[in-house]
Amino acid sequence: MKILFFTGKGGVGKSTISAAAAWQLSQRHRVLIISLDPAHNLGDVFGVTLKDKKYRFSDRLSLREVDLQQRSREYLTREITVLTQTYRYLQTINLDNYFSILKYSPGIEEYALLTGIEETIRSEEDIDFLIFDTPPTGLTLRFLALPKVTITWIDRLLQIRRAILEKRYTIYRIRGPLDDKETLLNYSEDDDDAIRRLKALRENYQSLCDILQGKDCGVVIVFNPDVLSLRESQRLIEGLNDLELPLRLMINNRITERNSIMADHVDGVMKGFAPGVPIGRVSLADQLLDRRDGSLYDIAEDLSAYFTAGFKE
Repeated sequence: MKILFFTGKGGVGKSTISAAAAWQLSQRHRVLIISLDPAHNLGDVFGVTLKDKKYRFSDRLSLREVDLQQRSREYLTREITVLTQTYRYLQTINLDNYFSILKYSPGIEEYALLTGIEETIRSEEDIDFLIFDTPPTGLTLRFLALPKVTITWIDRLLQIRRAILEKRYTIYRIRGPLDDKETLLNYSEDDDDAIRRLKALRENYQSLCDILQGKDCGVVIVFNPDVLSLRESQRLIEGLNDLELPLRLMINNRITERNSIMADHVDGVMKGFAPGVPIGRVSLADQLLDRRDGSLYDIAEDLSAYFTAGFKE
């Protein structure tokens, strides 16, 4: 299964372009396209009403819009249950008050999105292409960064927990007649519930990180021929480089005769920022979607040919 994230500045046409790619790829492959953007319009593009479950649009194409609020509630409920069970002995300090405000904590939406992505990747084994229509740049980079960030924190927590266990299992001031050395009792990390859970979490996030950075995953940046879109796309490329996520394709969208000179300039700048990454161009006149008989004509054909030929290493 190949995984594609379509991203870029808000309003540049990510949903239309990703929908076009999904439709064209579905002519020969099994495709699932999922909208992660809270301002969903994937259903509008295809002329159907979507919910947070798969909608079969054609024999090979399925659609879904993720309910971010519901995902956030489910994520919080699950995590609070674990915390409550783990720290039951701390109920005397009114821990429930802390849990009640967790929903306002930074990062909840990002973790909820990441959980949805992970569940989809691990459960959808009968499709060839999994396409994500993502939120605008900032939120997209934050949830794509979470696996690496979380691994860093888990490694630190493992160090702290091991230090706690070492102190716990060390018996001080046990001295023989001629020996004042402390004695360290033998123990196994696998006997500690906290370390077992941390190790399982680390393995899970490392596996997800490997998938996102792997040869079967790729990011597609969509931008318009204007300065604001260009600047945000540059920041996005820098973020992808920091996260070691593979940029596979860039699409200069909504080109007209009036902005063609600017479009050429933007193409040149983007090629300098991402050498070797191909750039597709879509004119505003091509922004027509026939929901049953075709899709974005020029760029959809190019996308289909590019992705079915395989990602560049």
